[in-house]
Amino acid sequence: MARDSGSRQSQLRQRIAQLAAHMMAEEGISDYAHAKRKAGRQLGVTDTHCMPTNSEIEEEIRVYHDLYHSDEQQEALLQLRKDALLVMQMLERFNPHLTGSVLDGTAGKYAETHIHLFADSSKEVEIFLLNQQVPYISDEKSYRVSDKRSMDRKKVPVLTLEGPHGLIKLSIFEVDDMRFSTKSPVNGMNASRVDTEALTHLIQQSKRPDASSAVA
Repeated sequence: MARDSGSRQSQLRQRIAQLAAHMMAEEGISDYAHAKRKAGRQLGVTDTHCMPTNSEIEEEIRVYHDLYHSDEQQEALLQLRKDALLVMQMLERFNPHLTGSVLDGTAGKYAETHIHLFADSSKEVEIFLLNQQVPYISDEKSYRVSDKRSMDRKKVPVLTLEGPHGLIKLSIFEVDDMRFSTKSPVNGMNASRVDTEALTHLIQQSKRPDASSAVA
């Protein structure tokens, strides 16, 4: 009986992960917790033991893209990275770094692009955008951050731009925050991030027929 119960839980976890992955790939949902809750409701599952981890959902996103629109997704991903590069070049004085699904290769249609900036103040970035006549919406976001000694939460300003192929979110950290690592919402480890030079290299690699879209 216990084995049957465990098998059912495992099957439900996979079904929820697959449905959540579909939502994130096709509907532009970027929040893992929201996607799994929505998938659970649609499947009538309330048992928290049946809820997949973010890593399980991310793996299903990769499988989904490979199965249903591999070529299309790769083209869209390359375009999102090119859009990010243009924004980062414009904001070069603020030491921009790309992170999130556009970097790791799981971004699908309507995906948000996440760029971290490091400035003396958010007002400095806002004034720059105003001078460039770039419209934006102001908000804020809480990040889990850590250095070698401690873990903490940090709330930072976020400016959202309307990009040609989706929203571009600029999280503005203090200059000294460069020494910190933000935590990935997928696995809780240090999130990957690349600067303009590294992104340029990644785009060049992406144009090769045998290139992989994922970042190691």
